[in-house]
Amino acid sequence: MKAYLDIVEKVLKLGFKNSNRTGIDALTIPGAFFEHDMKEGFPLLTTKKIPFRLISSELEFFIKGITDKEWLREKNNHIWDEWCSPDIVPYGTSEETKKLMEEERDLGPIYGWQWRHFGAQYAAYNEKPSGKGVDQLQNLVDKLKNRHYDRRMIVSAWNPVDIDRMALPPCHYSFQITVISNRLNLLWNQRSVDVALGLPFNIASYGLLLHLLAIEAGLEEGKLIGFLGDTHIYENHIKGLESQLERTPYALPSIKTDWQGSLFNWKYPDTIVEEYNSHPSIKFEVAV
Repeated sequence: MKAYLDIVEKVLKLGFKNSNRTGIDALTIPGAFFEHDMKEGFPLLTTKKIPFRLISSELEFFIKGITDKEWLREKNNHIWDEWCSPDIVPYGTSEETKKLMEEERDLGPIYGWQWRHFGAQYAAYNEKPSGKGVDQLQNLVDKLKNRHYDRRMIVSAWNPVDIDRMALPPCHYSFQITVISNRLNLLWNQRSVDVALGLPFNIASYGLLLHLLAIEAGLEEGKLIGFLGDTHIYENHIKGLESQLERTPYALPSIKTDWQGSLFNWKYPDTIVEEYNSHPSIKFEVAV
């Protein structure tokens, strides 16, 4: 996928060395742009193997507004293991703190909770929200079905009231849907972009969400666009990304969804990837 590899090349060539909260320095540029037309195939990286199951199960987790990472662990998805609600275990980088963070299951009012309950008061993963909240995702689906020309179809995960209670402040903090010439487009905004580990997941996740919303609304799939803020490559990821640049990308795969009904009853096994050829996996360590 050339659009992704172009971002990798740009950061490696132009990035400035920056320190950050993780303690691992990173090459950083102040912004990048990603664009992909879904007619060209599903945007799942082929220069290394990407586990689609982890992406799709996390998206179901978000759509359902779940904040219990045990739900993911039961599905053998461990991408949220290292984080937890700072109300319960304040963030820290010591080995003792990391162990406590991994053992705690509550993630606080993260992405999906904000998508489904924005403005309500968060109590815990196993308690209902209190106060009046806004189901942004339901509102978006309703607009898509009733007046898809609307230019206000925006969902935000960035809630300043709840930021300090989240396991991790939203990296991809909002997305917008536009419909032009019967094609549904998704544009997302991201404040912090881990090019090696996070970005391939973000691209595929929003590509899948675009796909599902297009089915829900009976529209064609359009463009996937990302406005990327602090775009960085950690120093311990450089060699792995350089090896990807040496690999020749394969043709992009397609995805097939066997599902009827509402977006809110979609389950991740309902969507499968077809004709996915990729180079071998590359191990990248997560900077917590």
